[in-house]
Amino acid sequence: MNSQALIDTAAALVADDKGLLAMDESTPTCNKRFAVYGIPQNEDYRRAYRELLITTPGLSTYISGAILYDETILQNTQDGTSMITALTAAGIIPGIKVDTGAPALAGHPGEQVSAGLDGLRERLADYARLGARFAKWRAKFVVKADLPSHGCIEANAHALARYAALSQEAGMVPIVEPEVLMDGDHSLARCRTVTETVQHAVFAQLRSQRVLLEGIILKPNMVLPGTDSAESVTTDMIAEATIGALLRTVPAAVAGVAFLSGGQTPERATVRLNAMHVRYAACLPWALTFSFSRALQQPVLEIWRGAADNAQAAQRALLQRALCNHAARRGTYVSTTEPS
Repeated sequence: MNSQALIDTAAALVADDKGLLAMDESTPTCNKRFAVYGIPQNEDYRRAYRELLITTPGLSTYISGAILYDETILQNTQDGTSMITALTAAGIIPGIKVDTGAPALAGHPGEQVSAGLDGLRERLADYARLGARFAKWRAKFVVKADLPSHGCIEANAHALARYAALSQEAGMVPIVEPEVLMDGDHSLARCRTVTETVQHAVFAQLRSQRVLLEGIILKPNMVLPGTDSAESVTTDMIAEATIGALLRTVPAAVAGVAFLSGGQTPERATVRLNAMHVRYAACLPWALTFSFSRALQQPVLEIWRGAADNAQAAQRALLQRALCNHAARRGTYVSTTEPS
């Protein structure tokens, strides 16, 4: 393991007020999103869509890295260039999602544990040979009155740490994603409590597995009330709860924190990221950025709809959304940045 190379890559992923484009949706998830807009759900259209994303002119001005899915990392653009080569040539660091989904956790009804550790060492070596420089593993936690359970938290935290250690062994920066889901009617305070509990467990396991903290990126949820909650919260309340939870749980040695959007609208995710920088930028020990999927891609799909004639307009929408989040990282986002 080359520690300095890991540190350098992690630093590059969060440098210059840039963020990450998460385009690692599984085939079923990608097909589900296509179906909403009447886009054919097959490999040709998935390849065309992902080529549209990574070939957006000027994207590297605002995006430092892109997280790919296994199908995508093995594909080529229409002119025969590998997706990895196209990304690298554009100045964007390629990464890869390596968990294989989240089956039910035995003995824990309603809970899941992320899979993919079997054979991961070999898969990471293959991805590294293809040119991937970082990886991602997601664990998800349902919030209810009695969930997540201690057993679910510990099982997922251990898997995240084992994945992170194997990634660093392969020379790849691990993005560690413990997501407390928005689904449910829980309060802002309940989400904060669960988020802190989960992150404490994750970092305890990372230390136990001797993971180099300077060579990782944490990809957490923002602290939010559940989507079915009647609680009224302000942007400042969300910023305070989220930053408070991070400061209590995330060691200063960590290279960066890159939020997932988790089902928030593109505008809300940007506004909330901006508020955190406006209020707390001076006291943050790590870079605070974005690693959005739907909050970057939703406007693109709405315009593209599978039509080649719409590709350039869709790319402009992606670039505009990335610009908005780039501004939010600096605390300078204003609503007039949004397209009319």
